[in-house]
Amino acid sequence: MLRRASRLLLLAVTLPAMAAPVATAPPSMATLTTLAERQAVPLADLQAAAGAARLNPEILALMQRPWEAKPWYQYRALFVTEQRIQAGVRFWQENHAQLSQAEQTYRVPAALITAILGVETAYGKQMGRHGVLDSLYTLGFYYPERADFFAKEFAQLVLLGQEEGLSLQTLKGSYAGAMGMGQFMPSSYRHYAVDFDGDGKRDLFNNKADAIGSVANYFAEHGWRWQEPVVEPAEATLPVAESLIGKAPEPTLSWQTLFDAGLRLATPPDANTRVRLLALDKADGPSYWVARHNFYVINRYNRSPLYGMAVYQLSQAIQDAYAAQPSPPSQPDLVAGRL
Repeated sequence: MLRRASRLLLLAVTLPAMAAPVATAPPSMATLTTLAERQAVPLADLQAAAGAARLNPEILALMQRPWEAKPWYQYRALFVTEQRIQAGVRFWQENHAQLSQAEQTYRVPAALITAILGVETAYGKQMGRHGVLDSLYTLGFYYPERADFFAKEFAQLVLLGQEEGLSLQTLKGSYAGAMGMGQFMPSSYRHYAVDFDGDGKRDLFNNKADAIGSVANYFAEHGWRWQEPVVEPAEATLPVAESLIGKAPEPTLSWQTLFDAGLRLATPPDANTRVRLLALDKADGPSYWVARHNFYVINRYNRSPLYGMAVYQLSQAIQDAYAAQPSPPSQPDLVAGRL
């Protein structure tokens, strides 16, 4: 008991500065009971998982400085690199059959699937070093800003472990609890992961076919529209009002509204098409982009417009580099060229 009290005191000292003090006591029985009822998890299993987890102050510190806080020109340099492009081409070549099958099954471009895996984990090479159980426990019970979300994911992790036969204490992932090659949260793993190679398991850690099929399934279920545009650079012929910049990921403005405000596109959509205006920081000022429905679908994976643009631009660069190979594998008729 004395050793536990000392550890809690140390945690209280080392936790990052926040608006309000962070409690370090373990979750109460009432809290766990309510969570178990809401998520349909056996209370004894939830208690066992909570008892095996530990509060990790590093996770709370990392939540205070997300990569998406960087300006666009710095964020882009992290992901749209020649090394990652060429690694994406190799991944596509090595997994050509599975990517083609995913395109035909889900009508989601191979370049997009590849780019997601490239941005998330460098094609499975960097799946995270943090214990998923500890991350979700820490954020679910000691991070008030988003405690409800992460507590739900903690409960979903318990269910996922039972369904897939996973050892929760050995799982590694991101500091936010995302796992596998595509960095799925537990609820997404349960809902969107597929056994794409038919071996009887949904393995997003070691099975590239399952990772490819699961990312494609995620985008299909969120409404990806085959062959439709994603995002396009815009020219501003008038000063751009701050109120036009889309803060939410949904495309809520009509193209006519942006056109009337002085925005111009090389390939403008119909006047009533719903779009979103993005302002991304270059070193010398903002650049403007008009995003459509498919960009919103990318943002269902991660709400940051910087993330969405990095995925899109990486996908285009991979696609161009893949097509430029001396003898790229033949593609099925369904493949439509650029996203």
